[in-house]
Amino acid sequence: MLDSNNIEIHETAFVTSTFRATDVILSKDVFAYLWRNPKTEKWIREYLKKVSSEETFTHCLRNRYFLESIKENIGTNGIEVLINFGAGFSMYPFLLDKKTINIEIDKWEVVEYKKPKIEQWQKTNVLPKRNLHFIGVDFSTAYKDALLTTIKAIKGNKKCFILIEGVLFFLDREETDNLFDLFNSIQNTGDIIGSASFQDELKESLAFKRLLRFFGEKVAKTKASDYQTVKDEFYQRRANYSLMDHQDYFSLSKTYNHKIRLQKELILNENFYLLQKMKS
Repeated sequence: MLDSNNIEIHETAFVTSTFRATDVILSKDVFAYLWRNPKTEKWIREYLKKVSSEETFTHCLRNRYFLESIKENIGTNGIEVLINFGAGFSMYPFLLDKKTINIEIDKWEVVEYKKPKIEQWQKTNVLPKRNLHFIGVDFSTAYKDALLTTIKAIKGNKKCFILIEGVLFFLDREETDNLFDLFNSIQNTGDIIGSASFQDELKESLAFKRLLRFFGEKVAKTKASDYQTVKDEFYQRRANYSLMDHQDYFSLSKTYNHKIRLQKELILNENFYLLQKMKS
């Protein structure tokens, strides 16, 4: 665990991992606890009270769904490389087979914080050794060509699973289209994209209104239009891709026998999609 209250990165960056650590049976993330720290714990207690107490489980089920989807595609679809865009402090590489090549992409400040921590935990046998590549990117620059070259040098012609979760909500549609165009450039026939996003109706819910109020108190003043929602059609009509699966918090709760505690109006219901590339 982190040994200091003075974290260089805003504590919100640690929230997802902290949520996943609270119910390991549900999330299957046995290493998420490493990122827990007092500042995030305090932030989360307030978040669960003021926004939605169900959020712990939404994050756990997201991790569970994508972890099992990646494992299944490694086993049945010959996936050899996991590319995680906006990886944050997720711990997928250590939950997967050691043969998997892992590429983690995020802002420089996240990579520069995470990489030495991971290396230290591996040296002390807290974490197993993995084939893991970190790529720091300044997304405010023209990053695509250099990033594509770097990824292809690591991936070669191997089959890959691209994961993007917890990211699209904070992008606009042009940025999102550019990212998915990049995914198309990276991937070959049979490769997979796993994506998480919210739908339009979320913005009408009480939970979302509470989220805006909380962000206004803790981060910055925001409005609903600052956050992106994504319709099913975005995934259904992706050129060269076919939608393989679509789940949400409610369907996954049934799959994994999780009892939902709150009314729908009080839950930030996230949707999860798997796309497979049909032609190059």
